[in-house]
Amino acid sequence: MQIISEIKDYINSMFTYIGTIDWQDYVEIIIVAVLLYFIMKWIHNTRAWFLLKGLLVILVFVLLAYLFHMDTILWLSGNILQFAVIAIIVVLQPELRKALEALGKSNIFGSILDLGNQNNDSILSDESIRELVRACSQMSRAMTGALIVIEKKESLERIDETGIRLDADITSQLLINIFEKNTPLHDGAVTIRHNRISAATCYLHNTESQTISKELGTRHRAGLGMSEESDAVVVIVSEETGRISAAYEGKLQRNLSEEALTQFLTSNLGSSDSEDEENQQGRKRRRRRS
Repeated sequence: MQIISEIKDYINSMFTYIGTIDWQDYVEIIIVAVLLYFIMKWIHNTRAWFLLKGLLVILVFVLLAYLFHMDTILWLSGNILQFAVIAIIVVLQPELRKALEALGKSNIFGSILDLGNQNNDSILSDESIRELVRACSQMSRAMTGALIVIEKKESLERIDETGIRLDADITSQLLINIFEKNTPLHDGAVTIRHNRISAATCYLHNTESQTISKELGTRHRAGLGMSEESDAVVVIVSEETGRISAAYEGKLQRNLSEEALTQFLTSNLGSSDSEDEENQQGRKRRRRRS
């Protein structure tokens, strides 16, 4: 058959050119292979995976039409494929935007283009972390759902615009009152910026990851989606189970204890000497009691 002879000719020409390959070509092949790997990994975790499977079905159908010389189908598919690239870009616009945002937020660009944002040491004070952990612990015991987003370098101003601005001190009592059931501010997320509660009832986009556990609800999906779109740290308290989770850089840590949550927030938001200060304060309290 003609297609078999074309494949043989292609293989023969490939072996002919192997001897002419230079070291730059090997480097280029490795770079392309790595790019294809990350593209396929990205496709697998988005809606593009289902689109790719649909395209593969269409390509198999077109191949069969080519083998059996179905000229009308080949003509139609050739004209349709001219618009396929534009259609794919339109369908995958949200995923492509997220991929480009992730590329722009990579550490490579961050280290080269330092915009002078604040360091991790000044994002949350030790007192703010303690109040936040205390609130999450009490809401966990009371089975009260909560979703808290803590700003790092990337601004959450666009998230604040979807909710009600507060600009209040971070206290466990206020956070518990905000998320209390059947209160005006309990539905949605709370944002924290510069040791202040910035806004409440904020709207977050859910993650589109296909790997997240089916048992997780809307809060966890919204929190994970926020951590994928920005460098924010997200704390989630489940209303169904009372378990505390935290999301950062697209990764979700579940079933955190008070100590684990404190360590998580301290390592990602607080000062490096917060644990020493807390231990010193604990020793002072024990002395006063004795």
